[in-house]
Amino acid sequence: MTAVAAPSVASLVQSVDWLAIAPPTIAAVVALVVLVADLFLGERRKALLGWVSVAGLAAAALALLPLLDGDRSTFCLKTLKGEQAACSYTADHFTLVIQFLVLAGALLTALLSITGIADAKNTPRALPEGEFWFLLLSSAAGAALLPASRDLATLVVALEVASLPAFALVGIKRDDRRSSEAALKFFLSSVTATAVTLLGVSFVYATTGTLHLTRIATALTHVDGQFHTLAQAGVVLTLVGFAFKTAAAPFHFWVPDTYVGAPLPVAAYLSVIGKAVGFSGIILVTVVAFPSYADVWGPALAALAALTMTVGNVAALRQQATRAYSAVRLLAWSSVGQAGYLLVPIAAAAYSKDADKAIGSTVAYALMYAAVNLGAFAVAALVARTKPLNRISDYRGLYRSRPLAALVLGFFLLCLAGLPPGIIGLFAKVTVFSAAVDAGLGWLAVVMAVNVVIALYYYLQWTATLFRSAEGEQAVQRVPAPLTAAIGLTAVIGVALSGAPQMVLRFASTGLF
Repeated sequence: MTAVAAPSVASLVQSVDWLAIAPPTIAAVVALVVLVADLFLGERRKALLGWVSVAGLAAAALALLPLLDGDRSTFCLKTLKGEQAACSYTADHFTLVIQFLVLAGALLTALLSITGIADAKNTPRALPEGEFWFLLLSSAAGAALLPASRDLATLVVALEVASLPAFALVGIKRDDRRSSEAALKFFLSSVTATAVTLLGVSFVYATTGTLHLTRIATALTHVDGQFHTLAQAGVVLTLVGFAFKTAAAPFHFWVPDTYVGAPLPVAAYLSVIGKAVGFSGIILVTVVAFPSYADVWGPALAALAALTMTVGNVAALRQQATRAYSAVRLLAWSSVGQAGYLLVPIAAAAYSKDADKAIGSTVAYALMYAAVNLGAFAVAALVARTKPLNRISDYRGLYRSRPLAALVLGFFLLCLAGLPPGIIGLFAKVTVFSAAVDAGLGWLAVVMAVNVVIALYYYLQWTATLFRSAEGEQAVQRVPAPLTAAIGLTAVIGVALSGAPQMVLRFASTGLF
């Protein structure tokens, strides 16, 4: 009995490649350090927690450098001969690009948060610092884990580790009804989407007998006819949770209220890192796990893309400049529209012979969007320090009081619109448009072109507001260093990307899988 059982047991023993898992692990460890340190630090020294968090996120991002030499995998099942059969964690090029986006985005969010927490200190709007930094780092750790996940169980766990702290971050403003309502709406809709996704995962497991993505891809090519419908249902339902994270219509309804109710840095985090999580999951389950069911998810994602960009842009177009929080609402609806553009190349991958190139278009667009959208939220955070209602009309005459901030915001808005001098925005949209045309999705390219024209109106309208003459005196305050750093970094990245847009596409699409 012992001789027979030994090889089977040995096949379950897994070695851990600590270097491969270093980025999410560092973020998780620093989160625990911050939580414990919060118990022992006095109120005057709690500001140190923010800088420890920034340093931890920077260290996690730097941990990506040793992984550039080649693909690494860990938590692998082995055959009786000792060969790798399937792995749960893989640090390939796709993983590293998305992890860089997540950790760099979380780092910029942390810089914004340091200023926001300091401004709210000793006021009724004060935020609990230890809890805030622990939740942000925990969510970032889950978001960094997700693109490396190569089985459905790890994918779902990573998705929830990224999401659960985000619910608490949205509702962290105590005694604020808007914040509590936003967190509740976000939580209930997300839990429903997760339940549907788990149902889909169970269907996939029932038809394939495995949770590893590569094994699922193989098993789905020869599913028995009686299980074909069950497999199709599993594919569609599995996509629902990730579609929710990307704010794809009709799963987008939580976005505007959540962004308005959350602290502004948290809204910025959700708009970028939340989308990175969702799109990473969609890419992994479609291109890696379900390629043989492209006839199911391809049309579904194409329809989602068209609906999402249309709903987002039309809603953004209807925002009134004098309405409270209209600037944040416009950015929220704009992010829904941008999600539609990001879905286009993933849908195109179902019809394309070169899926890597199509997915590379999405990743390149995501990198551009992350930089400029975080920058737009950073300038919004600057304006909110003197105009807490953050209306679009509050930006009137910003060029006169803060010329550099106005120029930077104008540049970010033009990037999102896809107009020069925001070359990177134009390049990203052309790349996505080309992916749709090359895949034979001419109708989707037409829908995208119409939506780009719609978006031009509200982006240019906001840009023009920055340079109009102001009504009355504009209050000017000293800009804190962390906020200045966040605005400056996003501006430098945006300008650099506009100077070498082709480099972004090459970096994003070379050997993704």
